[in-house]
Order: sequence, then structure tokens, then C-alpha cells
Amino acid sequence: MTSAAARPGRVNEDFTGAVPTAAVLIDGAGIPGAESTCRHGVAWYASRLGGSLLSLLSLVPDRSLPALLAEAIEQVTSVHRDTCDVADPISPSATVAILRLSDGLIEHLVLGDSVVVLDRTDAAPLVVSDPREVIISRSYQSALEAVVDDSDEYRRILRDLRANRNQPGGFWVAKDDPRAADEAITGSCSVSGLTGAVLLSNGASRIVDRFRLADWPEVMAVLTSSGPAEIIRRVRQAEARHAVAADDATIAHCTDFGGT
Repeated sequence: MTSAAARPGRVNEDFTGAVPTAAVLIDGAGIPGAESTCRHGVAWYASRLGGSLLSLLSLVPDRSLPALLAEAIEQVTSVHRDTCDVADPISPSATVAILRLSDGLIEHLVLGDSVVVLDRTDAAPLVVSDPREVIISRSYQSALEAVVDDSDEYRRILRDLRANRNQPGGFWVAKDDPRAADEAITGSCSVSGLTGAVLLSNGASRIVDRFRLADWPEVMAVLTSSGPAEIIRRVRQAEARHAVAADDATIAHCTDFGGT
């Protein structure tokens, strides 16, 4: 696992962790002004959600991944419901990626714009993603580019964008409503057909989907030969070269399923 904040001195709002049969990656999300709705902050929300999920994955292995995610969302929301405006559109939220080894299967779940890639022995990697946020965000992109970053108008447009969260016809993330877990992208495949798998936050997956520096087979090869830090290093170089604002970047690379 490797996780890097967007820049030195900035709090990393990603979280990743693992137990013997599962791995979790959380990518926290917030916008300027969110501190007025939640005194804890985005990094707190991401780490609490990730910790709750890891505990549930260990203690309740027979429940479905959406059910465990729903319970984790409810647990975290209960902790700060009385002190924070958890229902406000700009209160902290997060995207989620989960892998679990269970009875010879690798189960996966993706909610939001994190990515899971399954490296298959006899086919191209299977890329599991949830495109709904990207699709919705495109309709706001020109308006955001036309105003000054962090201005009142910029924040207003972001509020409008975030109002599409956890709404029919919009996109779904972990926030205050456990029912969002039912909208996650899920599936499973036999462990015998896999050589490895990786979970990536969108700050790391941009090596493929934004900068086109590699395709997914090349990413899996680099992970095997050099580890996740090398992927993030290449992303940081591309961000600097193209003057793109850096994002928190996190990768959890899972291998040796047969020995678990």
C-alpha cells in the first residue's frame, strides 16, 4: 500500500487498510466551507468509515459487501449526527472500494470514482469503475473553468454539483444515508483466474484515465515489478508537467490470493 497527500503539509483525505481476507480504500471528498457543516472534517470521515468497514469485514464475514458498507455508513453518521449537519450537501463524503476473499471468490465493490482492477490470468484486466460522478461533473466543467478558483461563485457551482449526490439520476457516494450502499457496483470472480488485484483512488487512477501514461496491463506490470509508489511518482510528474492540481493518491495492491 502507498498513500500520498496532494502536497506537503496538506492532510491526506484518503484511507486504505487491510485485514487477512479483505482490503478497503476510501477517498474522502469535501469542498471549501465544509468545515461549517462538520467539525471533524473529511480526513476524519474517511478514516472512521474505513476503520468501521475493516472491523465489520473481520467480524461479520457472511454478510454482503453492500450490507457491510451500509452498516459502516450508519455507524459513522451516528457518531457525529448530533454535532454536525450531516445532511448538508457539502458535508464530508467519500468514495469506496472493497476487495474480499471468500470461499474461493474475490468479491469487489465500488461506490463513486475509485477503481478496482482485477488482473486475470487468461484475459485483459477487468476494470471496475462507477462512471456516474464523472458523467455528471462534465456538465459543470465549463462553468467551473470560467470562474476564479475558491471564489463565492466557484463554491456555489460546486454546491450545485454536490447536490446531485445520492439522488436518483445523480451519483452515489458514502455520506449520511446508508441506502447509498445499494447503488454500489459489485461482482465476484474465481480466485483461480486471478494473479492480483489493485484498488486505486482517482488521484492514482489518473495515470490511465487522465494522463494516458499507461494502459491497465502496463499498470499491473509496474505494480508487480516496482510497487505502487512508482505509479504515484509517475502521476506526480505528469501533474507537474501539465500544470494539473495534484490530488491525494492511494493504491492498495493485493497478490498471493491462494496463500491467504
